[in-house]
Amino acid sequence: MNIFRYSAVALAVLSFMDVSTGGDWPQILGPNLDGIASEEKLLSTWPADGPREVWKSDVGQGFAGVAVRDGVLVLFHRLGNQEVVEARKAGSGSEIWKSEFPCRYQSGMSSDAGPRCVPLISADNVFVYGVNGLLRCLDRKSGKEVWSVDTWEQFSAPEGYFGAGSSPVLFQDRLIVNVGGRDNAAVVAFSVKDGSVIWQAFNDTASYSSPIVAGINGQQHAIVVTRLNTLSLDPTNGRIRFEFPFGMRGPTVNGATPVVVDDHLFVSSSYRVGSVWAKVEKGGSQPTNSGEELLATQYATPIRYDDLLFAVDGRQDTGSATLKCIDPAKQKVLWEEGGFDYGSLIRVNDELLFLTFGGDLVRFRADAAKFQRGQVSNVLDSTPRGYRLPALSNGMLFVRDDETLKCLQVGEFDVP
Repeated sequence: MNIFRYSAVALAVLSFMDVSTGGDWPQILGPNLDGIASEEKLLSTWPADGPREVWKSDVGQGFAGVAVRDGVLVLFHRLGNQEVVEARKAGSGSEIWKSEFPCRYQSGMSSDAGPRCVPLISADNVFVYGVNGLLRCLDRKSGKEVWSVDTWEQFSAPEGYFGAGSSPVLFQDRLIVNVGGRDNAAVVAFSVKDGSVIWQAFNDTASYSSPIVAGINGQQHAIVVTRLNTLSLDPTNGRIRFEFPFGMRGPTVNGATPVVVDDHLFVSSSYRVGSVWAKVEKGGSQPTNSGEELLATQYATPIRYDDLLFAVDGRQDTGSATLKCIDPAKQKVLWEEGGFDYGSLIRVNDELLFLTFGGDLVRFRADAAKFQRGQVSNVLDSTPRGYRLPALSNGMLFVRDDETLKCLQVGEFDVP
């Protein structure tokens, strides 16, 4: 078990990211951008009909999951011709503030015209990246806009198939955004203070995969999956540390977030792309193309446990999905279990929660030997658009479908 090496990487990440840890879910995929819920403990069992519903609320359009910090939940959705950012009390759902911004975006590929990116909550601000490429910084206490940048206009970025959909990441005093602009502006770092450009780098259009920032071999890496490449940049100045091709031309997207396992990087996509396992060195990287047999996931980020990855194989739009446990170093599938709808994963200690777009919440053990199914509960209506990532904070699991946001008690907390 490489718990000490893993802890060192996590501490390196937290040392330069202004995000909280225990019990919070302040950004996409949680406190460490890896889908792992820190300092959470699930109830040993849930009621027979599923986790207790603490509260629920109607919501508008959008694929964006929520973020939670210090007992405050931030919801980003579309109501009519407005993109709406709402701060609510996480334990009750009651409104604290609401900010609305005009939005005329309409997708040519989807009936949903709402935001795709999970909000990011820092100590002082809330950052949202709208479906139309509008990057906004809001005051965390009041919701008032501090600054905004139209990234599509400023960097001549194409809207892609579904609009802007890569959630930004925070590093020190800057937001790193997968913009996909022209003229060396695939990735741009914006000042948290005023939205000015600190650096910009690379030439490619954007993907729907969100960047991560990780410490590897004593170096800090901003790792970004673009439309057709995976690259690492020095987050301080934008200098490219390494790059390798990753993606497929045509009607395809890269959606899953990169995963770091010690001194290696794992990326995966569907659409005949498959996976790449790359050793990260100070002079670059050594990628190994794994093809589709190991894993080919449409947008669900694999979740690490020790040196293994638990993942959802398949595509939401082409039928059923398969849960897999893989050893990326040995390029081996340890077990697979089919017959599921596609969905997303969260890990809590040695258990995983699998939320499918059919509305089922599946609980299973992080066991390398075999699939150990736990409770299965139907918690949402089935939806053809299962893109919303769940969030887990202080025993509360926040899930949403096309019309409803729910807070479910899955762990230990005082229900109001």
